[in-house]
Amino acid sequence: MSVSEVPLTPSSAREAARAAGPLEQDHPHQDGVVASGVYVHGVRVADIPVTEAGEWARKDDHVVWIGLCEPEPALLRCVQQQFNLHPLAVEDATNAHQRPKLEQYGDALFVVARTAQLIDGRIAFGETHIFVGRGYIVSVRHGASTSYKSVRQHWETCPTSLAKGEDFILYAILDFIVDNYMPVLEAIHDEVEEIEDKILAKPMGRSDIERLYMLRRDLLRLRNAVAPLVDVCQRLMNGTVPQVRPTLAPMFRDVTDHVRTVQEKIDSLREVLAFAFEASLLVGQSQESLITKRLASWAAILAVPTALAGIYGMNFKNMPELEMQYGYFAVIGVIVTVCSILYWRFKQNGWL
Repeated sequence: MSVSEVPLTPSSAREAARAAGPLEQDHPHQDGVVASGVYVHGVRVADIPVTEAGEWARKDDHVVWIGLCEPEPALLRCVQQQFNLHPLAVEDATNAHQRPKLEQYGDALFVVARTAQLIDGRIAFGETHIFVGRGYIVSVRHGASTSYKSVRQHWETCPTSLAKGEDFILYAILDFIVDNYMPVLEAIHDEVEEIEDKILAKPMGRSDIERLYMLRRDLLRLRNAVAPLVDVCQRLMNGTVPQVRPTLAPMFRDVTDHVRTVQEKIDSLREVLAFAFEASLLVGQSQESLITKRLASWAAILAVPTALAGIYGMNFKNMPELEMQYGYFAVIGVIVTVCSILYWRFKQNGWL
């Protein structure tokens, strides 16, 4: 019996890991492979090529964790052969643009989750496809997504937790994906607060309105990406999936709560943006109304001298007022008096 065939205890697994020397870091073994490691009782004991993954996964107490990023179809076919993955699931993982879902293919589980990152002020979306079966878990990343290297590094320091198996790794990845929605929402929240402060000072310009529209549209797309995860996590939590042990239900319940929190924050931000747009319209209408009142007030004041000047500018001979010695001064006095009274009244009413 070779050394690799001897069942390892937690202590012997650590000793084997130390004897093997430093493990490879997060760099690809081949195009598309980010990491491909074997864990025994939660301890990473070896990095392996994908072509040997199936053999390692069939060993007792061994878990193979493979991370792929934008893999070529040939690489996915190799993974399919190693773990006997269903062709439909592999086809979905090859062609991105899938909605979040959970599907069972025999004794294997296929999970799709959407990822999000804020790039240049816009939300960029990606996908993660996860294959889970006895002794293995394979994650396939497409598009905008944070590397899962930090997930591996964190849980490799907690072998007791990682020893729970491939369903625990599934929880760790989903929890990481959901947690990464929060920085996106926090950045948008800060920008929304700035928009609200601007609205009170002046109406939004065209560029502000365009930005507001893009934010609402991005948030709607994010909500469509997040909402189906609630159903996915609930199915994982309710014990209806045989690949997930009932003891992990509280962990998936926690992920479900986080997803719902994200949903609530998205809905809240979309409502705030809608109120901001309405408030901007009201501020703009208020300023337009004020300008209209001012113009109407000055038009009414200027109408008095215009009317009197028009009357006395008519070329009629029989106009007795034209012969008055102090007629000019009287008319000027009437104009000044009436205009002053109008100005005072408009000022009192807040029109000027």
